[in-house]
Amino acid sequence: MSKTQTSTRIIANDKDFGQTGKFVRENQKSLLFIALAIVAMVLIYLAYQKMYLAPREVTASNQMYVAQDFWTKKEWDKAIKGDAGYPGFEKIISDYSNTKTANLAYYYLGIAYLNKGEYRKAIDNLTNYRGGDIMVAAEALGGTGDAYVELKDYDKAVTYFKKAADKSQNKFLSPFYLKKLGLVYEAQNDNKSASETYKKIKSDYPESTEAQSIDAYISRAEAKL
Repeated sequence: MSKTQTSTRIIANDKDFGQTGKFVRENQKSLLFIALAIVAMVLIYLAYQKMYLAPREVTASNQMYVAQDFWTKKEWDKAIKGDAGYPGFEKIISDYSNTKTANLAYYYLGIAYLNKGEYRKAIDNLTNYRGGDIMVAAEALGGTGDAYVELKDYDKAVTYFKKAADKSQNKFLSPFYLKKLGLVYEAQNDNKSASETYKKIKSDYPESTEAQSIDAYISRAEAKL
């Protein structure tokens, strides 16, 4: 008997061989229904985006510019609650959920509450920001760290300042948040970590504003070791 014949016989006697093919044959209608259902879901989602989300996005963006103007002027209450018939960030989030504009409003609202000294509300809103803008995301993380500092929750402040420095990855924001991180370490009497953080600013961001005076911070931290 040839090797080919032997292999064929072994395959034929293998009860598990071909089970997948058998399953497909026996369940063709069900599998076709599932495939069509998936296609239908995709088409419904695309139509939802085009006919519902897109117009809402435009409306939300047009509604929010007044609140942004109040925010720029540091008129925090008007930015939060709105004024003269124009919605504030809270209403934008409430009325236009699931839009990119409402997502950005979380950042603005969080910073407004931070400046008002309402730190828990600041944290709630800043941590709800999910945008793809790296700079805004880094500032949201940094703002959360600031709020935790004010609440004297230094462990969480450390976590968020680290995230902010890692997220930004640029010569402006990273050293800025690393310096804040070093200061929190000092507040925790973790002077070794503070010194290492300050040295990172000096080595990795030598041209930054923070680096110009960082030697004094390094000396201060090391003097307490």
